Amino acid sequence: MTAHAKEVFRSYGIGPIDTPALEYAEILLGKGGDETDKQTFRFTDQGGRDVAMRFDLTVPFARFAAQHVGALGTPFKRYHIAPVWRGERPQKGRYREFVQCDFDTIGATGVAADAETVCVIHDLVSRISRQVEPSCGEFTIRLNHRGVLNGLLDTLGLRERATDVLRTLDKLPKVGADAVRAELIALPEAGEEAAAKLLEFAVLSGDAAETFAAARPLLGGSEMGLAALDRLATVVQLAVDGGCEPSRLVADLSIARGLDYYTGVIFETFLTDDPKLGSVCSGGRYDDLAGLYTKQSLPGVGASLGVDRLLAHLEEKAGDAGARPNDPRAVFVPLLSEERLPEVFALANDLRTAGFLVTVAPETRGLGKHLKWVTGRGFGVAAIIGDDEAAASTVTFKDLAEREQWTVARAKAAERLSEWRSEKT
Repeated sequence: MTAHAKEVFRSYGIGPIDTPALEYAEILLGKGGDETDKQTFRFTDQGGRDVAMRFDLTVPFARFAAQHVGALGTPFKRYHIAPVWRGERPQKGRYREFVQCDFDTIGATGVAADAETVCVIHDLVSRISRQVEPSCGEFTIRLNHRGVLNGLLDTLGLRERATDVLRTLDKLPKVGADAVRAELIALPEAGEEAAAKLLEFAVLSGDAAETFAAARPLLGGSEMGLAALDRLATVVQLAVDGGCEPSRLVADLSIARGLDYYTGVIFETFLTDDPKLGSVCSGGRYDDLAGLYTKQSLPGVGASLGVDRLLAHLEEKAGDAGARPNDPRAVFVPLLSEERLPEVFALANDLRTAGFLVTVAPETRGLGKHLKWVTGRGFGVAAIIGDDEAAASTVTFKDLAEREQWTVARAKAAERLSEWRSEKT
């Protein structure tokens, strides 16, 4: 999964960096909100320093960018695939230690960076569904803009309560409208009328053009809200121009994203046949986050693929976490006797040079035991050199999915296997 993600990132000119798992606590705390602060693993190290383990990859990246902006230059694109830690209750697709797969563009304020982020999300999930596991099925990318929500709060006189209101709205898919309404009414300066208008606005979802048209009159002429709505409409159109399937782009004005640092467009991606799994790729624009570490303006936008959450879904669909689909690029070479090692190593080298992923058995066994071990491990073909093949300078290939086999001259082995791979893909 991460190998495919890296190929998608590189196709957009996004390069890799890494940042430490451990940061000073002051770098992490107060950036994601009270709930995130409670979940952050924090301790005093042997040198008496107040440190914490990263709860996401975005905050450490903002610190890194602020520290090294002189050398990096802007705009700067990066991806980072690494573990993060949150002290929450483990459940399906949610763990205390999990892998995030982040990509960001920093130093760009234009709508192009927002729209490209949507395109990367679309290509990521599409490719995983197509190449890794078709059971992912269809998906939708749900979009909103913090400016739209803030504009509405201005008209209701609740801008000072923005953090509390947005966190409450973010609970809508989990706890339902009645619970959210009660929580909104209980907020100071809110009340029943404001709660009703917020919920009327939050339930607007679906086709982007229709949703934006329905939202305009509810914004009460707020310049901020209308400008944000226009920008969001442009993001959607550019994403379609960039190859995104229009039916997968859904405007959802209830999305607030729980982290405090978002300032603009926000995204959440849901699998159509498993929406309760939660978002499998989320993110947004954070124009002020790096400003906590430097006086230079470093606006950013990005998203994170939930690798562990997707794996939990795939394993449940597959029914067998240990079985992997057969990959035509993956070749297993059984070792039938140590006398065949020279021929086996030479063949493995030829096949790797031709672009195959070759695993040579490290120990001698009978062919039956080799083929039993290889079952379910993702290999597409076995390349067999026994005594008969060695004597005739041939190789026998066995298709591990179809159980078909054929023998070719050793000199033509790589060429013939490349033809077979082309037929399979």
